[in-house]
Amino acid sequence: MITFALRLAVSGGRQAVARLLTITAATAIGVGLLLSTLAAVNAVGATNERVLWANTGAKSRTESAAVDPLWWRDHTPEYYDGHELLLIEVAATGPTSPVPPGLSKLPAVGEYYASPALAKLLRERPADQLSERFPGHLAGEVGKAALASPDSLVLVSGQDPAALAARPGARQVTTIATALPPSCDADCPGTGVRGDAMTLILSVVAGALLFPVVIFIGTATRLSAATREQRYAAMRLVGATPRQITLIAAAESTVAAVVGTVLGFGLFLALRPLVADVPFTGDRFFVDDLALTLPQGLAVLLGVPLAAAAAARLALRRVTVSPLGVSRRTTPKPPSAWRAAPLLAGLAELAWFVGRRPQTTNGQTAAYLTGFLVVMFGLVIAGPWLTMAVARLVAARTSRPATLIAVRRLADDPRAGFRAVAGLILALFVTTATVAIIGTIDTNRGVLGGDAETRAAVEHGALPGDPVMAGALPERLLAELRAVPGYRGVAVAHANPDGLAHDPDAPPNWPEASLVSCADLAQAPVVGHCAPGAAVAAVGPFGFLSLTSQAAKEWPTAPITAEAVDRLPVLSLYVTTDGTTAAKERVRTLLSRTFPDHHARMVQDWASAQQKQLSGWRQLADVVLLTTLPIAGCSLAVSVVAGLSDRRRPFAMLRLTGAPLRMLRVVIGLESALPLLVVSAIAIGTGFGAAAMFLKSQMDYDLVSPGAVYFGLVLIGLASSLGIIASTLPLLKRITGPEAARNG
Repeated sequence: MITFALRLAVSGGRQAVARLLTITAATAIGVGLLLSTLAAVNAVGATNERVLWANTGAKSRTESAAVDPLWWRDHTPEYYDGHELLLIEVAATGPTSPVPPGLSKLPAVGEYYASPALAKLLRERPADQLSERFPGHLAGEVGKAALASPDSLVLVSGQDPAALAARPGARQVTTIATALPPSCDADCPGTGVRGDAMTLILSVVAGALLFPVVIFIGTATRLSAATREQRYAAMRLVGATPRQITLIAAAESTVAAVVGTVLGFGLFLALRPLVADVPFTGDRFFVDDLALTLPQGLAVLLGVPLAAAAAARLALRRVTVSPLGVSRRTTPKPPSAWRAAPLLAGLAELAWFVGRRPQTTNGQTAAYLTGFLVVMFGLVIAGPWLTMAVARLVAARTSRPATLIAVRRLADDPRAGFRAVAGLILALFVTTATVAIIGTIDTNRGVLGGDAETRAAVEHGALPGDPVMAGALPERLLAELRAVPGYRGVAVAHANPDGLAHDPDAPPNWPEASLVSCADLAQAPVVGHCAPGAAVAAVGPFGFLSLTSQAAKEWPTAPITAEAVDRLPVLSLYVTTDGTTAAKERVRTLLSRTFPDHHARMVQDWASAQQKQLSGWRQLADVVLLTTLPIAGCSLAVSVVAGLSDRRRPFAMLRLTGAPLRMLRVVIGLESALPLLVVSAIAIGTGFGAAAMFLKSQMDYDLVSPGAVYFGLVLIGLASSLGIIASTLPLLKRITGPEAARNG
């Protein structure tokens, strides 16, 4: 029976072969994207597990062992050109001291090991921009076993045990951390990624990609469904059992799906290097991390062909129920209003969490991901009912023959009308929600990158109670700063132990302002200025680092002399430059070398982690836009062509009875365009609503309307869809000749 089914599948000539190739291609695309997404989720987990060693300095991450203790100091965060650098200082107390992963041995005093990306920077960049921060010499490279990404900047420096023991934050450990942190807190590794957050992002990618792909596969499976239904109905009438017809109907799609699944695995292997270069987490993946588990591989290998067989069974289910019903072409039962329930349920779930955001990342993933997927599923379920409702409304208000035929056909079989545009509807929903969410986040956090003036400065500082130094800056440091090409000036913030003045604009309970001489403040106008005639200003709260220029800010005057201020402890330094990377990094190196127990930071460092998260969302948007819209367009084209092929005989009969070809083309166009435009408006509105509820719940942001780029993209997408529909209309003349009526 299976052999007969396969022979029957290709007996239709070029049309049958084209149908098989289309199903195969659709399956291969879907499987390739699914495997790539699963592998990316696995890569996030592998990345996090590999950098757990960086948590060794946290008491909650290590255990006791009978070995020589290892002095350990995590000097994070350190940065270079906006990229976070993990700096670990170690000192062995004996031959059995534990060795971090990625190293064959501990570095000796005066040696350090660097990751390949950092070693390359150390070789390529001038010493006064980077390598002079790390006393000693490069003795080797840190292996992959300790790195989150090929781009990770990691350095393990060997120190003298007595000297390291005296440094702040140093502690003895006897084991290297291997336990997975239960939450991402201050003990999380500096170069790790938020596994749960990235899983949420990649899960949304999977849903956004796979819904249109599944629809594409289902559409391809239904190609020439009417012709095959008639064929199978004839077989039923001559004695074939429902079980035999089911087997024959499923064999074609199953074979194509099996071949497509195998090709999908090949596509996944081909895509791995490309997926590895997509910085979903802010950094690239190692290609080897994009691997599948055995259960995942088997589930896809077996599940996709079974799903294709089920789709074929559902697409041709009328044959096994009633072959005479196929011959009579009975009108399907109209969809009920209950089809809107899943859509409303998904929106209700998102609305419920406004003001009730789950506290854990896993809880947020379950809440928001489920809500968005239910909304997407609800759009697909509610689409036919919405199509029918609009068609009936238009039918009651029109008398034009072409329009009346089109809307009555839609009202009689709204599932077929909506099926053609379902993929595009989902693509529009995903595009709208994605652009609205990312646009709102960018609007609220866009200043995280600072402005041109603040990006040109370097701050080296500490919290109150932990001053950089006790008195005035060394003249040697000032001379070295002035010698840096691109140096502009330096302002020094001193402690304000007596609370001599405060900023009247500061929030309640804000820390006391620091004191800055007006002569220094004049060298850094980006942070504000003194009142006329003042000698010392109170700059709040204890430093300068700001995301935007405060040049217009006039700081309150402090009742103290500049000479007295110079004798107070130094809290921070704010060095202004010409904004070039070379100047800023030379300044950072000088400050780090002079004050090794404190950090020099810039505006781009301030927001590094959040910018990485935004980068992941931007990658999500790019992937979704570049894949869902083309797939949806292909699905639309296949659906329209399939509809024309299935109705060639009715249209041929209409032409024989005098209906002009132009009117039939209007009918076809309206049948596709009406559900497209109406349900698109609903999908876009739903996308904005879902995005608004997510933003309010998760981030307490109000939705910001997308810019002209989004609306232009939507118009281009809809115009392209209408163009696809129009491009299929010339087929009508060729397939509705007299022979179609005679031999249908």
